Amino acid sequence: MNGDDGAQVLSEALKTNSTLATLTLGNNNIGHNGTQALAEALKTSSILTTLHLQGNLIGDDGAQVLSEALKTNSTLAILELGSNNIGDNGAQALSKALMSNSTLTTLEMWCNKIRYEGALALSAALKTNSTLTTLELRLNLIGDIGAQALSEALKINSNLTTLELQSNLIGYKGAQVLAEALKVNSTLTTLNLGRNSFGDNGAQVLSEALRINMTLTTLGLDNNSIGDNGAQALEEILETARCNIMY
Repeated sequence: MNGDDGAQVLSEALKTNSTLATLTLGNNNIGHNGTQALAEALKTSSILTTLHLQGNLIGDDGAQVLSEALKTNSTLAILELGSNNIGDNGAQALSKALMSNSTLTTLEMWCNKIRYEGALALSAALKTNSTLTTLELRLNLIGDIGAQALSEALKINSNLTTLELQSNLIGYKGAQVLAEALKVNSTLTTLNLGRNSFGDNGAQVLSEALRINMTLTTLGLDNNSIGDNGAQALEEILETARCNIMY
């Protein structure tokens, strides 16, 4: 059983469930009606902690109804929404939920259509949210403006430990502002910037930030057109930095 009908049946079961903590419904053609049913169940569920909904048909409308559920749900810790055709409107709705939700620790929104406006909203949420530790945004379209917004949040946020930004059209300007954020951030341990386009200059400014940052342990920089100059800067910092750099 899959699709909206299956999700609706499962949602009714969740309303009375007293044991199930993890529900995986990836790649099941769940659309708006199924998402709405699951969101209604989340409003009353006090057991479910993990919900995987990757590869469905949720879209912005589905993200909106899930965001309403997150405003009242007090148990869900992990929500996976990768590859669901969610754009800026959906990201904005979920960001509003993050401003009041106090239990979600992981939000995965990889391979969607989130641009800089969605990143701006997520940045605003990160400035006030005190529980989210992992934000997965790889394979989106946030660009340098989105990277700048998130970097401003990183200067303030004190709980995010993992930020995944691979394949997001981030160039040198984006790398530069993220490097500035790393100089003051003291909680982020993993930052993945692979498959972007900031080249040697981006690698150099990030390596300079690692001379100051003492908490980052993993930095992903693969497939960024880093040449000899960038590699040299990274090699020099590897001699003293505690960070594992992948490039």
